[in-house]
Amino acid sequence: PEINEMSKRLNLPVKFVDGHRVTDAKTMEIVEMVLVGKVQKDLVNLINVLGGKSIGLCGKDGKLFSAKPIPKMKKFGLIGEVKSIDPSILLTLIDKGFIPVISSVGADSNGQNYNINADSVACSIAGVLKATKLILMTDTPGVLAKAKDPNSLISKLSVSDVKKLIKEKVISGGMIPKTNSAVEALKEGVSAVHIINGNKEHSVLLEILTDSGIGTMIVK
Repeated sequence: PEINEMSKRLNLPVKFVDGHRVTDAKTMEIVEMVLVGKVQKDLVNLINVLGGKSIGLCGKDGKLFSAKPIPKMKKFGLIGEVKSIDPSILLTLIDKGFIPVISSVGADSNGQNYNINADSVACSIAGVLKATKLILMTDTPGVLAKAKDPNSLISKLSVSDVKKLIKEKVISGGMIPKTNSAVEALKEGVSAVHIINGNKEHSVLLEILTDSGIGTMIVK
């Protein structure tokens, strides 16, 4: 939302196709400015105020991850994907007690910046780390069988279910890249991916401790 707000303030168009932001060179500058310069620092500050010890990163910091363009998404502009990950800086920081906050901006070998789907970055990193559980927070309950009906929450899905529901357009819009990223994370060794509503109080704690079905869990 902050990227949209800043783009409108600068009279730049805001356009999404299948959940992907159309990103020209000017929009890419806004994406980096907002995600790395504002949202990330706000989150780092909040964690620090609450007693944690946080630090902000993007793909370019310590060469955490490199980016490459997605040929089939050329029409969307500077939309990229993770090419490779070097988790060494991440492991060093975690070992020292830091909580990393990672923005989904990366660059290719020529220094060209790319806007990468944040869920895709999170899933790639979780895969490299062989995480037991990955939690994706959003502003909806999870995958819904009926759009806009929170009572139609699907609490558990398999990889084949995800593919079927995308084909049937039950999973649509921004939930498409989210669930596709979850599937990729499972393929890379993550045990389970949970999509939960970050607006629900204690949602992360409840999901971690109980697998309570308050969101959607995707497993192999």
